[in-house]
Amino acid sequence: MPSRPSESGHGAGHPPVEGGRPPTARSAPVNPTRIDNPAPSPATGPPGPSGRPFTGTPNAGSPGPSGKPFTGTPTAADYYAVNRGGGLFSEAISQRIGARIAVSAHKRRLTPTVLTILNLGLGCLTSFIVIAAAGPVADGRVWAAPIGLLALIGWQMAYAFDCSDGQLARVTGQSSPAGGRLDVLCDVAVQASLVAALSATAAAQEPDTPAWLLAAFAATWMVNLVTSVMQTGSQAASMVTGRSLPIRAAKLVRDYGAVIALAGVVLTVAPQFAVWFVALFTLINGGFLAASIAFAGRESLKA
Repeated sequence: MPSRPSESGHGAGHPPVEGGRPPTARSAPVNPTRIDNPAPSPATGPPGPSGRPFTGTPNAGSPGPSGKPFTGTPTAADYYAVNRGGGLFSEAISQRIGARIAVSAHKRRLTPTVLTILNLGLGCLTSFIVIAAAGPVADGRVWAAPIGLLALIGWQMAYAFDCSDGQLARVTGQSSPAGGRLDVLCDVAVQASLVAALSATAAAQEPDTPAWLLAAFAATWMVNLVTSVMQTGSQAASMVTGRSLPIRAAKLVRDYGAVIALAGVVLTVAPQFAVWFVALFTLINGGFLAASIAFAGRESLKA
């Protein structure tokens, strides 16, 4: 699976793994922190990262991205400032949408856990619809475009909620181990449903699709979720540390937001190529897993 940012209580989220989530992502299972019980505390204080002064809202006094306490109303720029990356696409689009969701959620006094559950519900519902429509689309009884567009938008919005819960948790100081665990578990559920949807579409479009290919696709996708989750604390490491545009563009194959966007486009315009999508990302994720094992093994021998 492509790497995802760590967004849970984030801490949660996964610091970028060769993709720059997730690991939608989000919550880091190692030392996740989030508490979902905001305490109102109006106040006025110094400017936040956006340069605008905070004017007093719930959770005043919690640490901001600069290490100084927030004492007012964070802006979208403040939430975006604490994003955990995820890759070129995720940083440019998914995390920015997430920041605006966090602003809206804070105004409505929603907790990060509510956003986590919205990610779970929207992501799984989208996948279930794609699974239910796989056969009818393959038979020509249902148009592919509406189902593909629903997948494209639904999975992207679910990922945006995945980004926003960590941003909201970090900026407003709502963190706890329980919140981090919930975030990771919801990520696993959403990605399992997404893999099932893509596999169902591939099998419906190409009935001769080998079972081993679908099994390998699911296994390598989810194993790479584990590698993303491991990218925290003393275990964090990157095989390619460059930040140049060509390197970041190459890493789009490991960017969760970009990969699910490509999946949505395939389902919209050419669902018959779903099996090739499955084969391609089985190769990419399997290759990344093998390279990660070799890299970790070499570092271990050095130690």
